[in-house]
This record gives sequence, structure tokens and C-alpha cells, in this order.
Amino acid sequence: MWNAICEIMDNNLNIRQESENMEISFLLPCLNEARTLLDCIRECQEAIRLSGVVGEVVVSDNGSTDGSQDIVKESGAKLVCATERGYGSTLICGIAAVKGRYVLIGDSDMSYNFLQMPLFLKKLHKGYDLVVGCRMPKGGGEIKSGAMPILHRYLGNPFLSWLGRLLFKTQIVDFHCGLRAFDREKILSLNLKYRGMEFASEMIVKSKLAGLKIAQVPVTLRRDGRKRNSHLNTWGDGWKHLRFMLLHAPRWLFLYPGVALCLLSALVFGWLAYSPVLINGIRFDTNTLMISSVGILIGFQILTFGLVAEIVSARSLRLPQSFMARKILKIGPFETGIFAGLGFFIAGLICLSLAFIKWKNVGFGNLSYPDTLRLVIPAVTAISLGVQVVFGGFLLGIFGSDEDQL
Repeated sequence: MWNAICEIMDNNLNIRQESENMEISFLLPCLNEARTLLDCIRECQEAIRLSGVVGEVVVSDNGSTDGSQDIVKESGAKLVCATERGYGSTLICGIAAVKGRYVLIGDSDMSYNFLQMPLFLKKLHKGYDLVVGCRMPKGGGEIKSGAMPILHRYLGNPFLSWLGRLLFKTQIVDFHCGLRAFDREKILSLNLKYRGMEFASEMIVKSKLAGLKIAQVPVTLRRDGRKRNSHLNTWGDGWKHLRFMLLHAPRWLFLYPGVALCLLSALVFGWLAYSPVLINGIRFDTNTLMISSVGILIGFQILTFGLVAEIVSARSLRLPQSFMARKILKIGPFETGIFAGLGFFIAGLICLSLAFIKWKNVGFGNLSYPDTLRLVIPAVTAISLGVQVVFGGFLLGIFGSDEDQL
């Protein structure tokens, strides 16, 4: 993606931008923003002038048909034409083309105040690699009246940002703020690749996983001046962000739910294995025992998927493995799985044999179902679990073999 074909056009600028000393590049993604683009460029240029730094303004255009490209040429900014559609593609192409040591990105709709650039630059000078703006009042930001849809402000953004903090142990309050600045070389090293709006989450998540220093600063979100619908798709883009986070947090997607379901189901299973239980007049018997049996099997399947996902993601996505996965994989799931699985399988056969003997003792006639099922259900559960453990051990042995296995 970083090698995407771009067409770059340099124009004479009214601000200093000697490439060898370029401090900061303003990068504006653009798709049909003719109404507000020039104001954004002028505000960026004014921010550079007031701060006295060496900078440039770059517009990465994603196929505008409303004259936005002509506006860029006439304004003295640099034009980059991104050939692949998408918010992420546009920024990836632009980041590859800018000359500044630091890059500040922000939308071209006048919703962000680019004069707040010094706040970001101050953090970057202190050694932070990524500085994210925070629009939410919880983080000190401000959202002007009508600047953000109610659904985004009170549900979508707070939920996804909370989930991001939970899954990746970061303190960022506003995961999706479009105004952010970063050390160009550090971000290039992350090899960001997502083409859509989830690029915003990818930048934070991969920066955190790579150990980069991240900070946030309060910013003001103004009502945009486009007079048309946003490019943002509320449900579609929200799902992309959620999907990205879950795929990069296999322990939360698989391991923790799998272990929780296994333990809870095993507790209920052991509670009902010998006799029914009566609580406040409610009788829990073999039907509940069967449900807990299914919970154990499903939970173990999810756990197995999680261990495989941990191994694969550590290799392909360079994600750190969880403490739980390291401990389980260190045991040696291949050999351990075979012996444990055979143990479950034999225990299941024993229970099944006892049920058969009980049936034989009544001349293969009618049986008391609750008593018989209390043998048959554990038998089937143990046999099924034994098969899963054996083949799960083989699967983990394949993925975690040789020197790559912990």
C-alpha cells in the first residue's frame, strides 16, 4: 500500500518549505471538498506562518470532480492524487509523499481548527510519536452545536473508544478524531494498510502494539461547512472499526470468552452430575446438565480457536501473545493434548459402559431416564471433549512446531 501509485504536483508556495529542513507537513485528505478546501489550506498556511516553523501544506485528492484539484494548484499547496479509493488509501499515499519530519492530518471540511497545530507540535517535541486530538468533553475537548451527530457523540464513538482502551490498554479518549500528528518515519515503519475509515483505529492500535509513545491533546470540533452529507457511513464504517479491533485482540475475541464459558459450564455440570438440585421450588436436572455439557464443548472449541489465533497473529500481525496463551502453549499442547484427550475418551467409555450395564440389568427394557442420562450425558461429553482435545493438540502442534513454539 505504501508503494501505491500517486501523482504529485509541486507548486510555488508562499511559505518556507525547504525540504531538507521541513519540520511539519499538513496533510488534508480530499474528495469533492471545493466549498471548504481553500479555507482549510489558508488556515494551515496561517498556522505555519504564526508558529515560525518550516512547513508545507499537502492535499491528497481521491478523485475529486468538483474542481478541488484546481483550488489546490492555485493556493500554493502541493497536490497528491491518490489512485485507490478510501480514506486510508488517501492518507497512505499522502504520507508517503510529504517531506516534513512531522505530519498533521485533518479533514478538509473546516471541522477542525488547524491553528491548534502548536499543541501537537509541542507534544512531538517532547518525544511522543503519535499525538491524537480529543474532541470529547471527557478528554477536555469541545464539540460545537451540531458538529457531531447525536448517535456518534453518545453511542458510536464513546463505545468504540472505550473498547479500544479496554482491548489495547491505551488512554486515548477519542479513537476516531481526524486531527492528529505523528512522526512520519515512525508511522511509516508500522506498514499501515487498511484502506477505509478503520485506518484511524489501525494507526493507534499498531502504534500501541509497536511500543510508540502516544499522547492526546484537547481540540475543538466545529460544524463542517460542506452543506452535504458526510463521507462517513455510520453503521458500515462503525462495523469496520469494530471488526478491526476484534481481529487484533484474539485473547478478547476467543481466549477469555472460551475460558469463561468452559469454567461456568463445568461448574454447573459438576453441580448436577450426581443428583438434581432444587432452588426456591425450581428443579434443575438433566436438561440443565445437557445444556452445561454443550457449553463445555463450545467453550473448549472457542479456546482452541483462540490459541491458534494467538500463534497466527503473533507471526502475521506481530501481535504480542497473552500471558494465558504463553502458559498453555509452554505446556506442550501436542503431547499433553494427546494424553489428556485419551484420558477424557477413556473416562467417557467407562461411563457409557456403566450405562450399558444398567440397561442390561433390566433386560434391555425401559430405564429411568434421569438416572441413565446422568451417566450418558457425562459419557458423551467426555468422549466428545477427548476427541477435541486430541485433534486440538495436533492442530496446535502444527502451528506452533519447531523453534516457533513457546
